[in-house]
Amino acid sequence: MTSEKSKERPLVSFDWALKRLLRNKANHEVVEGFLSELLSRPVTIKSVLESESNREHPGDKHNRADVVVEDDRGEIILIELQFILEMDYFQRMLYGASKAAVERMVQGDRYMEIKKIYSINIVYFDLGHGKDYVYLGRTDFRGMHDHEILKLSKEQHRIFGKIEAGDLYPEYYILKINNFNDVAQTTLDEWIYFLKHDRIRADFSARGLLKARDILDYSRLSPEEKADYDYEQSVKSHNLSQIASAKETGKSEVEAKYSKTLEEKDRAIEEKGKVIEEKEKALEEKDRALEEKGKALEEKDREIEALKRLLSIK
Repeated sequence: MTSEKSKERPLVSFDWALKRLLRNKANHEVVEGFLSELLSRPVTIKSVLESESNREHPGDKHNRADVVVEDDRGEIILIELQFILEMDYFQRMLYGASKAAVERMVQGDRYMEIKKIYSINIVYFDLGHGKDYVYLGRTDFRGMHDHEILKLSKEQHRIFGKIEAGDLYPEYYILKINNFNDVAQTTLDEWIYFLKHDRIRADFSARGLLKARDILDYSRLSPEEKADYDYEQSVKSHNLSQIASAKETGKSEVEAKYSKTLEEKDRAIEEKGKVIEEKEKALEEKDRALEEKGKALEEKDREIEALKRLLSIK
């Protein structure tokens, strides 16, 4: 009898896919499925956003979200994967959500233009002290005497579509992947199983996973994508191994070296993306020039035809 394990197909990791495959609009169904299961509501991605959080600036704090999207409600969702322990990661979450809330405001905008933020953090280390594997953090305004939850007025509810005052504030999700016991009791658990093992069991039915099973199939990658993926996984494995060794020997400087290596690779990937973007722009300009030339030739043909008709009349 074929085991469930043998039915699983080797898939590329979610973090690599977020940066390479899932930004493509044709593949949004995968991320939409994950977000729908996590947020317990249908989520449609309106657009993938460029974020200041994805760029490095002198004097700025390093905060890289793997993907920032705007959903069909106009709300902002940040998804970040983190493999290395950072003692101040909770503050990093706060910084990222706060920056996302204000970086799209134009000077002179009213505060009501600030969008609702969802900060989704997928971590592969023990963040804080807790045994659960999914945590939700949100803001509640509660009376100090009667413990009543502060709600929005009818007019505010009409404008913002929210019920409680805290609904306007960022929500933080932490998925502590290593705490998951591999028993998938819900469709969200099926996603967490995939995030932990890079595999999707044949009996899984969570939204987005069926599409992910095809898109993230390693065997379907191009030779260039396979080479890039293999290299990145090799670097990740090597550096994670170094960090594990450092914990054994107390050589914490290896972790700093790993972080530096990742930052250097991110910069190299960013530069490569810029080169590709410039090439695409050049091709677009060439296409426009050819189109204009085609239009000029058509106009010339019309002039020749008109001249022929004029000569035939004479």
